[in-house]
Amino acid sequence: MKKIKILIPIYNDWQSLNKLLSDIDKHLEESQHDISLIVINDASSEKNSNKIPTLKKISSIKIINMKKKQGHARCIATGLKYIYEKEDFDYVIPMDGDGEDRPDEISLLLDKINNNPNMLITANRVKRSEGVIFRFCYAIHKFLTFIFTSQSIKFGNFTCLPKSIVGEIILDSSLWNSFSGTLASLYKNRLSISSIRGKRYFGPSKMSFFNLLIHSVSIISVFKITVLTRCLIFLIVYLLLISKSVSLITSIPVFLLFVMVISVLAVGKRENIFELEESLSNISNIEDIK
Repeated sequence: MKKIKILIPIYNDWQSLNKLLSDIDKHLEESQHDISLIVINDASSEKNSNKIPTLKKISSIKIINMKKKQGHARCIATGLKYIYEKEDFDYVIPMDGDGEDRPDEISLLLDKINNNPNMLITANRVKRSEGVIFRFCYAIHKFLTFIFTSQSIKFGNFTCLPKSIVGEIILDSSLWNSFSGTLASLYKNRLSISSIRGKRYFGPSKMSFFNLLIHSVSIISVFKITVLTRCLIFLIVYLLLISKSVSLITSIPVFLLFVMVISVLAVGKRENIFELEESLSNISNIEDIK
C-alpha cells in the first residue's frame, strides 16, 4: 500500500473544493492506497463557510494557510516542499481544486505506478472543455512553445510524482516560476495518461486570455537559453534576407521577436531559489480538519 498525497492549491474556491473532496473520495473508494490531502490556501479573502463532507476513503486532510497570496504555481512549489520535508509519502498528485482536473482520472495515474514505480506520470490533455476561441489560442500557445523550445507540453499541474522526483524539483529555481515547464526541462523520459479537461464545478474558468499568456511565457522562460539562441539565429538569418528590402512591414517580425525576448527575460526573473527555499516561512498556520 502506497502513501499518496494529493496537493490542491485554492484561492476562495471553497465550494468547489468541498465537492472535489467528495468526488475524490467516491472515485477512490476501491483504491488500496493510503490517500490523504494537502490543501494550500493561497491567503483567500473568503472564509470556508461550507461544512467538510463526510469522507470514507480519504484518511486525512490538512489545510495550509498562507500569510500572503503568491499564485498558483508558487502554491504548488510550497506544497511540494512542505510535503517532502514534513510528510511521510511515496507519491504526490498535484491537481486543481475546481473540477477541471477530473477526480475519476486519479485512478488512471495510480494504475501506472504499479509497473513504473519511479517514473513521472503526466495527464496529457486530449480534449478541452473551453470555447472555440480559447481552444484556438491554446493551440497557438502550444505551437509557440514547441517552436521556441522544441517541447510539446500537453500537461499542466495534474501529474503523479514519485518521492525521488519531488526531492529533485524542489531544488530547481524554475519551479518557482513554472511547474510544467520545470518537469518538461528536467525529465524527457516520462509516461502519460490521456486526460479530458473537465468543467468547473462552480463559476467561470479562471484561465483568462491574459493568464494563458502569462502561463505560456512562464513555460517558455524555463528554456530561456534555448529561446535566446533560436531568436538570435532567426534574427541574423532574417536580417540577411531583408537587407535589401527593409520597410515598416518587414520590420514587424523583428519587433515581435524583441517583445518575445524581453517578455521571456522579464518573466524568467521570477525564478528565485532563495524564495523557494524560504517558502515555508509564508505559512500562517496549518489546520488538521480530518
